[in-house]
Amino acid sequence: MTDLAQNGPEETGLNRLGLHDLHVGLGGRMVPFAGYAMPVQYPAGVMAEHLHCRAAAGLFDVSHMGQVILRPKGDMAALVAGFEALMPVDVAGLAEGRQRYGLFTNETGGILDDLMFANRGDHLLVVVNAACKEDDIAHMQAHLADVAEVLPVTDRALLALQGPLAETALARLVPDVAAMRFMDVRVFDTLFGALWISRSGYTGEDGFEISVPDGGAEGLATALLAMDEVGPIGLGARDSLRLEAGLCLYGHDIDATTSPAEAGLTWAIQKVRRAGGAREGGFPGDQRILEELAEGPERCRVGLRPEGRAPMREGTELFTPDGTPVGKVTSGGFGPSVGAPIAMGYVAAAFATPGTALLGEVRGKKLPVTVATTPFHPTTYKR
Repeated sequence: MTDLAQNGPEETGLNRLGLHDLHVGLGGRMVPFAGYAMPVQYPAGVMAEHLHCRAAAGLFDVSHMGQVILRPKGDMAALVAGFEALMPVDVAGLAEGRQRYGLFTNETGGILDDLMFANRGDHLLVVVNAACKEDDIAHMQAHLADVAEVLPVTDRALLALQGPLAETALARLVPDVAAMRFMDVRVFDTLFGALWISRSGYTGEDGFEISVPDGGAEGLATALLAMDEVGPIGLGARDSLRLEAGLCLYGHDIDATTSPAEAGLTWAIQKVRRAGGAREGGFPGDQRILEELAEGPERCRVGLRPEGRAPMREGTELFTPDGTPVGKVTSGGFGPSVGAPIAMGYVAAAFATPGTALLGEVRGKKLPVTVATTPFHPTTYKR
């Protein structure tokens, strides 16, 4: 990443977060990410931020992500059916006040984006990745034009509060969040405006994602950061946290060529959409996806534990001990909570069994690496 210390967002053509000045005031080092100037770390550093989130609570600004409301033009059931037709996920069975992980797929069974969607009674709320949001919005507009208004949310920030003390901190401001469980969504009227809160996140920790009106975002962030439990966390620690949790990063671990089965995301495909289910198939790429669910994919995403202290980063080629190429690392780095290098990548299915010994080529040397289960660090979601 390129440091923006010498060049502000105006000079580089980057979008500014609504809380840009707050991040700079906190000492955040701003870098380009998905078209935005984003804080990659604060003065404490990535290691300290990561460990603080695991031990207490960390506040992330994820306002670069896309928030989109799907409002039915007529019958809500028609919107639900239309949205469900875009992915191999059960939308119709999602209860009001609940959220689910979803995957837009293409005609060849690849993943266009991974996302979260919530049933808010008379509409759906969708949150998509920043780098994909323009394409995702266009995709929804093209396929849902007859059944829904696709309304990008442009007047709200999105904050994530993650860690074992996240509930303690947020409940001081919004006491009723304590009753929420993993993947619940609720709206709360507060001094900061109407907060759209989900009990979710992308660190493996318990926590919340909070959509807050622009006018209340700084007040909410400041109030949380004033608490001893809460520290600001940048992109660097967000990446190491999600890697320890074994979570995919779009554009790295999953992309338009990767199928859900290859990516190990079959848990996101409910029985009702699978072969023999009441609403089997009917989504883009269903032939490949259902076939791989039945027979298994040719390659698989796996966890990887390099020996020694040298990380194996994205792009590292993987080989069998006799030198046969079998795959590639897609995410890798040092796991602060694990105290060792960790990685994820794709290998031929025959070599995907945990415990399989492989070699990763780092700076011309083939170094030992072992296939491992994920997550590398236990998750603490409140079920």
